[in-house]
Formats: sequence, structure tokens, C-alpha cells
Amino acid sequence: MSILALHDVSKSFGATPVLSSVSLEISAGEVVAVVGFSGAGKSTLIALLAGLERPDQGRVTFRGQPVQAPGPERGVVFQNYSLLPWLTAFENVALSVEQVFADKSRAEQRAQTERFIQMVGLEHASERKPAQLSGGMRQRVALARALAADPEVLLMDEPLSALDALTRATLQDSLERIARESGKTIVLVTNDVDEAILLADRILPLSAGPAATLGPEFSVHIPRPRERRALNSVPEFRHLRTSIVDYLLSSKRERRAPSRASQPS
Repeated sequence: MSILALHDVSKSFGATPVLSSVSLEISAGEVVAVVGFSGAGKSTLIALLAGLERPDQGRVTFRGQPVQAPGPERGVVFQNYSLLPWLTAFENVALSVEQVFADKSRAEQRAQTERFIQMVGLEHASERKPAQLSGGMRQRVALARALAADPEVLLMDEPLSALDALTRATLQDSLERIARESGKTIVLVTNDVDEAILLADRILPLSAGPAATLGPEFSVHIPRPRERRALNSVPEFRHLRTSIVDYLLSSKRERRAPSRASQPS
């Protein structure tokens, strides 16, 4: 049985269809990436898996049970960090630990917090508040906060999209390491095909909207650990990137074709 799944899910906002007949099964321990254009519905897909949105049609299930609302077994890392500005980096992570592990001693809670602050490499900045951190460091805090709550599934909504190119590349390498070391089930949505290939076991492209749906599945067999800088020399990487980009561009052309055909000559 899959740990998390979408079963023929459709979602609209008002009169605008966003997702149409989306089905996806995620197994425990795997990293799945969904790639697509901005505005295609990737964030909506994550919100459905997290229980932040309800489908208009179909079902979302966790271990076979319907997802009705958010839950601690499904942690979310958002694009915009969502940190409490009056708390330090350590305190932001500790707050999550205290809420989820209220039955643990203070010493156990502190050890849990310290473990994940170290995992994301922020020991030197743990007493700084968000305003004193760079964008990349804030996203590390957000990742540590989600991991420290020990969710069974980590849902990542374009977590690096707001960062500059150099910081994004550095954090991509860190995410690959963290995903490998933590062994978490991860669902990542991104508009960066290279990022998806670096991190994922499986990649599913989301067609251009409106009424987007998932395209063919691409399995990634590149051995781990993966070095972002070395990927360009790997034939499978080049093949995957070309195939996924071709599908995405084709889906966009198909969406445009009916609108052009309907225009008066």
C-alpha cells in the first residue's frame, strides 16, 4: 500500500479548473518530484496532499485513510519560510518540537532541536532571529523545523524558488544529502528540472494549465550520492532533462493551439 496517494483528484477555484483527474501513489522512503510551469497547479497539489485544500473530485489518502485536514505526519516546507520573526532560529525549530513531542522532557526536546539545527548546518547561527539571516539560512531553518517534527512525509512546495542562483545551487546539494541521510518520504514540487533529477527517485511532469494533469513517469537511476556539478557529464541526466523538457513544452503548445484556432482569421 502507498503511504500517500491522490486518487483521480480534480480541483478548481471558482470557474477556473486547476487540476484534472490527477492520480499519484507515493511509497514509503521514496523521493518524488513533480515539475511544471509556474501557475500549473503545483502548489495546489501540495496543498491537497497536506490537507490544506480539499478536492472537488476524487480522494487524498494517507496509509489508506482519507486526508481531511493537516496532520503532524505530513510536514510542509513552503516557499516563503513562514518563520516567527520574534524567535531565534533555534526557538523556531524548538517550537515545532514542543508542539509535536509535548510528552518528552525538556532535555529530550532540546536534543531533538539541536540534532536538526546541526543537520542543516546552522549551529553558528542558531541564536539569530530571521531578520539577521540570509534567505538561504531562513530556508534551512524552515527545513530543520519540518524535519524536527519527525513527519512520515515531507512535502516541499518549491522551497528554493525564492533564492538567488548561487544559494539555490548550494542548497540543492544540501537537500540531496539531507534527503539521503534522513530517509524521509519526500514529495517535492519545482519548476527546475535539474533540481528534480538531482533529488528524486521518480519525476512526474505536470502539464500546462488550466486543468493540468500528470504526464508520463520518469524514473531516475543515477546512483547516490549525486553531485550537482557532475550531473552534466552523466548521459542519463542529459536524456532525462531533454525528455522532461520536451514533454512540458509540448503540453504548453497543445494548450495554446485551441486558443489560436478559435481566434477569427
